[in-house]
Amino acid sequence: MTVATPDQPRTPSSRAQSSRAQSSRAQATHAFARSDRSPVGVWWWTVDHWILGAVALLIAIGMVIAFAASPAAAARMNIGDPFHFAVRQCVFAAGAAMILIVVSMLDVKNVRRSAFFIWLIAIAIMVALPLLGHNAKGATRWVEFGGFSLQPSEFMKPALIILVAWMFSEGQKGNGVPGVSIAFGLYFVSIALLLIQPDIGQTVLITVAFGAAFWMAGVPMSWVMGLGAAAVAGLGSTYFLFPHVASRVDRFLSPDKADTHQVDAAKVAQAAGGFFGRGPGEGVLKRAIPDAHTDFAASVGAEEFGLVFLILVISLFCFVVVRGLYRAMKLNDPFEQVAAAGLFVLVGQQAIINIAVNLDLIPTKGMTLPFISYGGSSMLAMGLTLGMALALTRRRPGAYTVGEGLAKAGAFA
Repeated sequence: MTVATPDQPRTPSSRAQSSRAQSSRAQATHAFARSDRSPVGVWWWTVDHWILGAVALLIAIGMVIAFAASPAAAARMNIGDPFHFAVRQCVFAAGAAMILIVVSMLDVKNVRRSAFFIWLIAIAIMVALPLLGHNAKGATRWVEFGGFSLQPSEFMKPALIILVAWMFSEGQKGNGVPGVSIAFGLYFVSIALLLIQPDIGQTVLITVAFGAAFWMAGVPMSWVMGLGAAAVAGLGSTYFLFPHVASRVDRFLSPDKADTHQVDAAKVAQAAGGFFGRGPGEGVLKRAIPDAHTDFAASVGAEEFGLVFLILVISLFCFVVVRGLYRAMKLNDPFEQVAAAGLFVLVGQQAIINIAVNLDLIPTKGMTLPFISYGGSSMLAMGLTLGMALALTRRRPGAYTVGEGLAKAGAFA
């Protein structure tokens, strides 16, 4: 075999190979360069990298927890493959990441259009649920097809927030559009269908996010207080109207007189995990309760990886929400500001509720921890929610107030 030395002339084939190698290195070096005007390049330099990285870390943590909880859940349900739920969670995570990236590339106009059609489709499916839906644990919230259970209300939530923010902003323009009335109409249709299922947890989520959007839209404080009073009265009435709500509240207020097995096991698991946890795969909670891989995934992680795990997860959610709200408040357009803030409130509120249930601070809600708990609808819908939020908070010419260091995006118009 002949090796070319620096003093020997290169053959034409070796020069061609060298040229191709240099070209490949140049392409790799200039991928996502600031001068890259391709859709992906523009997206990369205008999207919030910090929020994107935090969400990616949350998705990765969710897959780790899925592998920890899957064997016990599969054995409990007599499923032969011990990693059945873990593999499905990885597929859902990949789908959520794809949805997040694609949706976050949209411009503001297409975010509104997408929200309109998603809301219509979700509402149509929710109307058909009493006839076509799958009943589980006394609620009809899912429609099954191809071995996958879809919960349309998960996708309706972010679409509704976008639409009500749009209507609030149109109403403020003074062009005769009854924006506030339309927004309330959309809200009442949505929660009416949720209460039929019934799904009190999602109703509370939407009501709080709607109230936040209502307040941020700049309506009179008396209206906000009136809405808050009506919401509190409505929430209180669910205790008398829905037996399962009364049962959960009674168990929470009088744990010595009711079966609180899942919550008690979660607290024991968190205490047993200590600061650094029992170790991967060493937890016992997942073998004790049926919802360990879904509603109580945070406790599974706390037992195996310790208090450090809970602190990390809570910190990541706090970072995503606080940074998202900060960027939303700097936007110039009222619609973009209210819509983005409402979406981040939606994500943060759901995380707070799930973690509070795991810590036995509030009655059980049957609500997933975003990106961590097992569930296809929740995972994909969270990708949609944060994809829309990232699309609205991307750096665009004139989107942000001057002096925020965001005007550099003008080259990417």
